Amino acid sequence: MKKAITTISIIIVILLMVAIFIYIKYFSNGIVLGQTSNLNTITNDVNNKIVVDIDETNNLSENESLETQYNKNPYNGDFELPINGATAFASVSLPLYKEIGSDVVVKTVGPGQAFKIISESDDYFYVQLSDSTNGYIQSNYCLVNLPDLIPSIIYDDTNSYESIFRSSGYALDNITGKALYNVYYYNDRLEQKQYLMPLLYPMAKKIAKVQKEALANNDCLKIYETFRPYEVQMKVSDALTELMDSNEEVKQGITAPPWDKSWFIAVQLSNHQRGIALDVSLSKVKEKDFKYCGSYIYFTVSDYEEYKMPTRMHELSKAAATFTTPVSSKSKTDWQKARLASSMNSASKKLQNYFTSYGLTPLASEWWHFNDLDTRELTKDKGSNGRYYLTQCLSSKPSDS
Repeated sequence: MKKAITTISIIIVILLMVAIFIYIKYFSNGIVLGQTSNLNTITNDVNNKIVVDIDETNNLSENESLETQYNKNPYNGDFELPINGATAFASVSLPLYKEIGSDVVVKTVGPGQAFKIISESDDYFYVQLSDSTNGYIQSNYCLVNLPDLIPSIIYDDTNSYESIFRSSGYALDNITGKALYNVYYYNDRLEQKQYLMPLLYPMAKKIAKVQKEALANNDCLKIYETFRPYEVQMKVSDALTELMDSNEEVKQGITAPPWDKSWFIAVQLSNHQRGIALDVSLSKVKEKDFKYCGSYIYFTVSDYEEYKMPTRMHELSKAAATFTTPVSSKSKTDWQKARLASSMNSASKKLQNYFTSYGLTPLASEWWHFNDLDTRELTKDKGSNGRYYLTQCLSSKPSDS
């Protein structure tokens, strides 16, 4: 009897050992008997996921590393990147001097002609023209390209690809949805296509301060337009006249007292042609990308949320008015006595405060438009008429010198 029990015990132990062997061989790691052919696929998927995760970690680490370096040692000039290597344009005909203080004129640089800034000395830029001619030019009369100097700003020149001008919500014939000019070129300095968005040099310095203030609050400027050619200005003005003549709602939107058409689109030379005005909105920063420009680190805003404003950008009607009544656009202080329109929300008030804090003035009829009257006064002896288009980007990476 005892012998029989011993035999049965041995058989049970053997069966348990066989069962354990089968489980280990065929069922461990979730692999079911009969599906062992999937093992390689599963292993590859796991390996691929590991590779992807490592790549993503490396990219994240690189961005974080650049951010750390940037925060420790940001560029401390007037802008986010050095002036040298930036594209600029003559706003009027300007002499190109052989030396500062010299009467020797190497060439005359025509309005709208592009050049690259090599260095800055006193009130002059040392520049290189597209034909490699070098010389000195008065900096105050130069339009400098903002993306070269303040790359953290979001740039979106809709008039360069699909104009969004409307009046009381109605499209302007041959304007709305059309490209009114082209300023979208490959920029070697930024290693991507970018808009040419120039302002006169003294105003550009103020915009850099405004953007720095906005970024401190995790906000960011979004610029829709700076320089606008005179010919384009007149085309928009003519199209608005045609629309208001055929549409009573549009007419009431821009001519009901105390307003008139000239408040919503200039019928002659505007500050956009002078290089002292910009159309801008405000966004909340969600994500930044840090990059190298030569040996300098900068960042762009790669993800953002634009604040809701009183109207869409370039809505040409009293719905977009900043104040309840017109205010002299030539006065630096009259706007301070004006009453804000009821449509001005917290975001548009914040935008206005950023700009007025640095000496720029709001336009009574457009919540998005700001002028620099200091620069207008500084350059009034040689004011631009805007009768030219911008057609070249000569930007290059800044040198360390």
